[in-house]
Amino acid sequence: MTAVCGSLLYLTCAGNSGCDAPSSDDIQRDNQEKLLQEGTAQTGMPAIKNFQERKLLKMVLELRDQANLVTYTYLENMNPTIVHGYTARGGKLTYIGQTIGYGIPYATEYTNPQKVEYRSGGGYLTLPQADPNGLFSPASAEGTWILMKDPNSSKVEPIYIEPRIVTSPFPFPMD
Repeated sequence: MTAVCGSLLYLTCAGNSGCDAPSSDDIQRDNQEKLLQEGTAQTGMPAIKNFQERKLLKMVLELRDQANLVTYTYLENMNPTIVHGYTARGGKLTYIGQTIGYGIPYATEYTNPQKVEYRSGGGYLTLPQADPNGLFSPASAEGTWILMKDPNSSKVEPIYIEPRIVTSPFPFPMD
């Protein structure tokens, strides 16, 4: 008889010859869970009553969801600029144009990046899953996609920006 209870599965297999010995990861995960249970028992949960941060995040998400939300995008000049009356500040902001919505990190995926597959020998594997375009997105990336209004027309086009590169389907003024 095998009962599944998280990583404690190995405890029910002790007398079974078909079971493997627990891995060090299994043991550490179980010990960590016991430690966290003790910590929670001693400290409890925070006395959150107003849920202000949750309300603020909800507001941000709803505002970001507006159709045709107009934003203005700037690049930071990575060479610090001395501003009279201030110590050296970060780089000067350079306006590059009017945009729609907020930037979307390049590594954002439209579909779930992983899928679960059943192995023929039993058990399941988690495998990477391609995006709808057939490509596999990286787990992280420096770039950001923005939808920018072409300053020479009324079209809106996607622009890719990284700290060291900007890729645009139209030219725009830079100072």
